[in-house]
Amino acid sequence: MRIAVIGLGVIGKVHIKVIRETENELVAVCDSDKEKLSLYPEAVGYTDYITMLDEAKPDIVHICTPHYLHTEMILAGLERNVNVLCEKPICTKKEDIPLILEAETRSKGQLGICFQNRYSPSTIFAQEYLKDKKLVSAYGRLMWRRDENYYAQGEWRGKKATEGGGVLINQAIHVLDLLQMIAGMPKQIKAWTENLSLQHVIEVEDTATVFGCGGETDFCLMATNVAGKDYPTEMVFTTETETVRLLSDGVYVGDRYYDCNTKGEFFGKKVYGVGHRGLIYDFYDCIKNGDKFPVNGVESVKAIKLVLSAYESMGKEIEIR
Repeated sequence: MRIAVIGLGVIGKVHIKVIRETENELVAVCDSDKEKLSLYPEAVGYTDYITMLDEAKPDIVHICTPHYLHTEMILAGLERNVNVLCEKPICTKKEDIPLILEAETRSKGQLGICFQNRYSPSTIFAQEYLKDKKLVSAYGRLMWRRDENYYAQGEWRGKKATEGGGVLINQAIHVLDLLQMIAGMPKQIKAWTENLSLQHVIEVEDTATVFGCGGETDFCLMATNVAGKDYPTEMVFTTETETVRLLSDGVYVGDRYYDCNTKGEFFGKKVYGVGHRGLIYDFYDCIKNGDKFPVNGVESVKAIKLVLSAYESMGKEIEIR
């Protein structure tokens, strides 16, 4: 298959590293920075993604650009019946959700969103273990560090208009996605967001607390990106008889530990986990075999609805729409 990539920054490099492992052909790359194009001599370089889509005519396009560009690029790909694999979040505005879902329905191409932690061995183990058990409660915890140097990597970071938010939409969206996948989608949400330590650096939240309720199982998320370092993300699911702790490389069922570390390669930052390879391979297999990719637009909007509803909540319980 013919593959193209839009966005050659930190996450774009992760995708290309996986693409180069496959038997598929990287035919085109696109970035506003012309110097980055020369790093991929096997592909034709573009600075305009519309021109790239129309001339290169890829079978699959990877979107690895800043958040605010995702909607327009997803729509452009799907309107051309190109299969689209986009980094999270699927969008940053509620009004974009129906536009994307309608385009997904009309297109002959498939849409996939990179919630790669669904593909980590520990997540797969926990989901399988819990599938027939009744959950009583669930919570997630994310404590990472994103300092001034991190936000200086790109003008779009830390701004409401371009990133869409802070720790919730960028880092903790993965935890929310797994919580709703395993515990079920809530009907109401109540959340608090604060900028506690990065007021002079960003205009969005660095810390958040989210409660989801009214669904199959209530859950809570506590997230911050001003911790002293990156701590392992943790999710805890309580059944009627036991507690299951989901970690990045293993699962505790009560006091018993199940090591799920397959010695897979961590792409980019270690906190990315090992799921990118599995997700990209699965997307390619689905396209090749004509199967439906499970992390599609309909599935992926659940997490962004949680994030955007949390921003709307401002401490009040609201309906998730």
